[in-house]
Amino acid sequence: MILIHLHPTSKALKGERVMDMAVLQIGSHRPKYPLIQGGMGVMVSGPKLAGAVARSGAIGTIASVGLAAAHPDFTGRNYFETNQKAIKDYLAEAREIAGPEGILAVNCMVALTDYELHVRASCEGGANVIISGAGLPLKLPEYTRDYPDVALVPIVSSTKAAQLIMRRWQKTYGKAPDGFVVETPLYAGGHLGARDEAMVTDPALSLETVVPELVAFLKEEGLDIPVIAAGGIWDREDILKAFSLGARGVQMGTRFASTEEGDADIRFKQAYVDAKEEDVVLIQSPAGLPGRALRSPMVDRYLKGEVDSKPCIANCLTHCRYKKEKQTFCIAQALVEAYRGNWEQGLFFCGSNVTKVTEIERVEDIIQSLFGE
Repeated sequence: MILIHLHPTSKALKGERVMDMAVLQIGSHRPKYPLIQGGMGVMVSGPKLAGAVARSGAIGTIASVGLAAAHPDFTGRNYFETNQKAIKDYLAEAREIAGPEGILAVNCMVALTDYELHVRASCEGGANVIISGAGLPLKLPEYTRDYPDVALVPIVSSTKAAQLIMRRWQKTYGKAPDGFVVETPLYAGGHLGARDEAMVTDPALSLETVVPELVAFLKEEGLDIPVIAAGGIWDREDILKAFSLGARGVQMGTRFASTEEGDADIRFKQAYVDAKEEDVVLIQSPAGLPGRALRSPMVDRYLKGEVDSKPCIANCLTHCRYKKEKQTFCIAQALVEAYRGNWEQGLFFCGSNVTKVTEIERVEDIIQSLFGE
């Protein structure tokens, strides 16, 4: 039995075998460690990172959004077709790293124009888990009907959203989710589960509120569905706190983005290492949602009211203010530039914990620091 020893300043759970309390079973899949590596687009969490995390005993996640831009078959005009091929190709690459027992997930955003194709390509490519947020994945069971072994995990920021999804799935498909990721907008990276900036700091959307509330609701319904806490998870003490709230697992993104195995350019990782508290800002993204990012030169210009006008490389979002109104910027272009390490033109999404990144770590070392004896 692997034990997690409590931080000396913490009182809860002292001396208990916390791993016994937090076995993470998602559908038919049980990782060695109750940890999911968060999905980070574009290609920030690609096959190398996901494969390394899965090989180390946690769940590795590829973000499906924008993979075409990093694929050799992309010509600039075949975005949607190439993205489907890229999902399958990168899953195969991740599987080679992870091995046959490694658990691989794909994060598919509901807000994508070709969301259904992302989900289907993920299933065809051998994903074990589909994690889906940036909207309510109300039709996810329909898209995965032919793949019953693929576990389905919605991302929510409130119990109300989880209830809506569950009721719809049960009524329409006779199926319940295999897990819920509860992501708090207060600390999460990238697009946040909030309509506006005021909701980002709403205590009603904190992990301390939503996790125990959702756990209690599921228990009342007689459903054994694991709740996974996300947003602001950095170290062992954060994990213990999530467990004390009733979570059976955690999701961590930012700390993995700057690892040796991370798929992004070294300059992307260095931007995380160099980040200071004043560099982290909230922006209104082209998707109409608040997002957390580093204040790169491009973001700085945007916050001052200047728009970087570039061609839209694909009609990738169902709602895009740039494509319709030219009021923001092409988020696909900006995320690709970040992945390539272009500090001047890139959008570097990050979580609030980015200021804790002081070095480029190895995936295995991170997981051992969290779960080692």
